[in-house]
Amino acid sequence: MTTLLAFVIVLGILIFIHELGHFLVAKYNGVGVLKFSLGFGPALIRKRIGETEYMISAVPLGGYVKMLGEDPSGKEEQFSSIDPSRSFAKKSLRARTAIVVAGPLFNLLLAVLIYMIIGWTGLPTFPPVIGSVLKGSPADGSGLRPGDRIVSVQGTPIQSWEEIPSLMKDATPKNRFEIVIVRDGTQFTVHVSPIMTKGTNIFGEEIVRPMIGITRTDKPVIKSIGFIRGIGYGFTQSWQIIKLTGIGVWKMINGSIDVSKSLGGPILIAQVSGETFKAGMLPYFSMIAFISINLFLINLLPIPVLDGGHIMLFAIEGITGRPIKDRPREIAQQIGLFLLIVLMLFALYNDITRIFTGG
Repeated sequence: MTTLLAFVIVLGILIFIHELGHFLVAKYNGVGVLKFSLGFGPALIRKRIGETEYMISAVPLGGYVKMLGEDPSGKEEQFSSIDPSRSFAKKSLRARTAIVVAGPLFNLLLAVLIYMIIGWTGLPTFPPVIGSVLKGSPADGSGLRPGDRIVSVQGTPIQSWEEIPSLMKDATPKNRFEIVIVRDGTQFTVHVSPIMTKGTNIFGEEIVRPMIGITRTDKPVIKSIGFIRGIGYGFTQSWQIIKLTGIGVWKMINGSIDVSKSLGGPILIAQVSGETFKAGMLPYFSMIAFISINLFLINLLPIPVLDGGHIMLFAIEGITGRPIKDRPREIAQQIGLFLLIVLMLFALYNDITRIFTGG
């Protein structure tokens, strides 16, 4: 039940923000909005305010903003009291593009805002305290012990555990590191050379990396980074997620990583939603920000029926001076819908496979 509730909340937030982007920019550009729906299918709750009917519909896997002039047949204009000049189709190319871009852009801004708030309220930071030492490792041989606080590495002062891996990421067994520690109020200096071990990176690829055999303590300290730095953190963290997602997609395309193990659908999102919800609000909202950025990127793909597909058609219109309509537009939308359904079915297949294989 907790997983279902967490999943519904995630979908509700992400869908609402996305459609709110379309809605607000459409209103700003004077477009008549007929419907604003969270979900698809039969309406469970509906209320008309002004010209717009607001709805919560039965199938929560999406939502939509219905604007005057989106129906190619023009039937909606016959039954609407809204001035036909406020039709989406009659607006300038710039206005129509802005309305379409606003949906994914709002998903990105949501992620930036969440990361800002996390920075303001406090980031979990691990102190540079050794939690455990692997027996027989270089650290064990050098005399490092659990509970030792690392003061510096190679003369560089250490404030948090996260700084240590970056200082040692390019190390080889030829390097001999000077590590200053404090133990029971007394300062010591030890020297240790790493060994190379096999492991996996965040994409699941096998890599070789240096290891001295220490792990951090499992007790984080929550530290606020301040208002200005929090704003910067919102943008830089969002950019890091965009960059890593782009790298991950490219690796799936060139075959570096297994698509069947990397691509997930609604079942995986529901599972992660439940797990992070139980773990606390920080991981839960971090997950929402992560998914929101992925929705931003997915919706910009140049596939008809997605926002990116509409942007592509608008770009062609801008170049040729003529909108794509009638049969060519219908064919493009059918192709886009087919590709989207295939992608969704493949993601769902991966989700079901993980459940039965325990992956």
